[in-house]
Amino acid sequence: MAAPPVTGLILSGGGARAAYQVGVLAGIAELLPVGAANPFPVIVGTSAGAINAVTLASGATHFGDSVQRLTRFWQHFRSHLVLRSDWPGVIRQASRFIGHGLLGLGRQSPVALLDSSPLRTLLRAHLDLDGIGRALDSEQLRAVAITAFGYQSGQAVTFYQGRGAIEPWLRHRRIGVPTALSVEHLLASSAIPLLFAPVRLGDEYYGDGAVRQSAPISPALHLGASRVLVVGVSGNPQRPVSPVQRARVFSGRQPSLAQIGAHLLNSTFIDSLEDDIELLQRLNHLSHLIPSHVEGRRLGLAPIEVLVVAPSQPLDEIAARHRRELPAALRLFLRGPGATKTSGAGVLSYLLFEASYCSELIELGRSDALAKRRELSQFLGLPG
Repeated sequence: MAAPPVTGLILSGGGARAAYQVGVLAGIAELLPVGAANPFPVIVGTSAGAINAVTLASGATHFGDSVQRLTRFWQHFRSHLVLRSDWPGVIRQASRFIGHGLLGLGRQSPVALLDSSPLRTLLRAHLDLDGIGRALDSEQLRAVAITAFGYQSGQAVTFYQGRGAIEPWLRHRRIGVPTALSVEHLLASSAIPLLFAPVRLGDEYYGDGAVRQSAPISPALHLGASRVLVVGVSGNPQRPVSPVQRARVFSGRQPSLAQIGAHLLNSTFIDSLEDDIELLQRLNHLSHLIPSHVEGRRLGLAPIEVLVVAPSQPLDEIAARHRRELPAALRLFLRGPGATKTSGAGVLSYLLFEASYCSELIELGRSDALAKRRELSQFLGLPG
């Protein structure tokens, strides 16, 4: 008799965009029976997705309550809870970045445009990391993992806390390390390069786990998942482009710093995940072509069922509608590079930690999840 599938949940990075993931989880919670157990024995997160992953894992003994707590957390977000958004804080950090980071003046200071120290206080107040141990002991959770990038080693390091003997792994530029997860791991995983300062773990400084993470789905498979639900934050749904839209896109104007930055952020947070999903789908197709008398698992081609839920609307357009809610100091700071303009709202969509924007993303995620009610119910083995 075949063993029951082990479902893994993949929560990608994306700054404020990760509020969308909370909406998807809220939609899934609505589909589950009242009091249902945690449907994701393996939970993997990166960057802001790591915060969602650890919050969910720490409350895995009461999945519905954990999702509600996560929803309230994002619905009450303000920029000053994540980073210094007051005039003294913004000016001081920008001056330190320019003075030392660019001109080499003064004593050494963190290489970051923004001061994310408030996030440490917020996470310490919000998280119950002891809940991970309780969830593991009650077998409501098999493993939870987050990924950070080591600036000295150049490796994507997945720190995981699991039940039983889960072997560490070593692949090209990516390794798995068992550990008891802490707030510092989350801060390291969510430290977007140049925007937030690197975080020291042991002898090395780490930054956002999406950097050089060539196989974002791989950690879930190493931790025992046999099928994965991926919640992406692309926000760029594939739609046919009319000649009028094409003319608008190709304006002939030089890109702003914000447009360039948005593409760099998208390349960091989105491209590797989408490439990994495409590769997994191709391998699944290949596994179905193997003759029945040959065991695909021996060839490393055991099929992995994958379901993707991603935004049905462009998140940069949603961010552009809420740009005036950004604190005045941050708005001025981002206006020069063009992030407060519609054309540069891609950067804004990652940094707009304000309640109205996050709440709209949550509602979009919930709506998109319920629109996939049939696929999710079948994937999770729910009745009907």
